[in-house]
Amino acid sequence: MHDVAGALFFTTLAGLSTGLGSVLAIVAPRSNRSILSLSLGFSAGVMLYISFMELLPVAREEFDRAGTGSGMLYAVLAFFGGIIVVALIDRLVPERVNPHESHDAAALDPEHDTNRPANKLFRLGVLTALSIGLHNFPEGAAVFFSNLSGQQFGWGVTLAVALHNIPEGLAVALPVYFATGSRAKALLYSFASGLAEPIGAVLGYTLLLPFLGPTVMGISFAAVAGIMVFLSLDSLLPSALAHGRHHEAVYSVMAGMALMAASLLMLG
Repeated sequence: MHDVAGALFFTTLAGLSTGLGSVLAIVAPRSNRSILSLSLGFSAGVMLYISFMELLPVAREEFDRAGTGSGMLYAVLAFFGGIIVVALIDRLVPERVNPHESHDAAALDPEHDTNRPANKLFRLGVLTALSIGLHNFPEGAAVFFSNLSGQQFGWGVTLAVALHNIPEGLAVALPVYFATGSRAKALLYSFASGLAEPIGAVLGYTLLLPFLGPTVMGISFAAVAGIMVFLSLDSLLPSALAHGRHHEAVYSVMAGMALMAASLLMLG
C-alpha cells in the first residue's frame, strides 16, 4: 500500500505522455483524426468502467473497514466532491485556452495557425500549457493514489490518463511550434505541462500522509472516480465525437470498457 516510488513513477509516466502529443505535432501535424477519436473514446471507456466498477466499490470497502457506518453514503459524497473540485478548476480556466472546451476543429490545423501573428500563437501555446498544467494537478493525484493502494486497477488509471494527455500535448505544441519554428520549445512546453501531474501527486501525498488510512483512502478512491467520470463526459467523449464518426467513437468507448473488464478479470 505504500509503494510511493512506484506510484510516483507511473504518475510521472502518465504526465509526460503529453510529450507524445508534441512529437505528433512536430512529426505529423496532420495526424489521423480517426485514430485520435478512437484513442480518446477508448480512454473514456477505461475511465468510466474503472470508476463505477472498481474505484467506487473499493472506496465503500475502505469506509466500511474504517467503521464509518454507511460506507456507500460516504463514497457517494466523496465521488461528487471529486466532481465539484475538478469542475471548479475547469471553471477557473479561460474558455479560449481550456482544453475541455470545444473549439473549432480548424484551430488544430497548422495552416490555420500560421495565419495568426507569431506572438499570438506563442501566447496561445503558453496559456494552453498553463491551463493544462492546472487541470493536471487532480489527475496526478488520481493516478498516484490509484497506484499507491496496490490495487490492480492502478495500471488502468495510468493508461487512461496517459491516453487523455496525448491530445493535450498536441494542443500545447502546435501553436508554439508554428509560432517559433522551434521543435525544442514545442517539446519543452508540452513536457512541462505534464510535469504538473507528479507535482500534484507529491503535494497531495504530503498533505494527506499524516492522515493516511482507510478513511483517507476511501475518500481518495471515490474522489478519483468522480474526477475521471467528469473528464470522460466533459472532455474525452465530446472530443472523440468531434474528431471522428459518431459510431466509431461510441464503439471505442465500449472497447475500452470491455478490454478493461477482461484484463481485470484475468488479473483477479
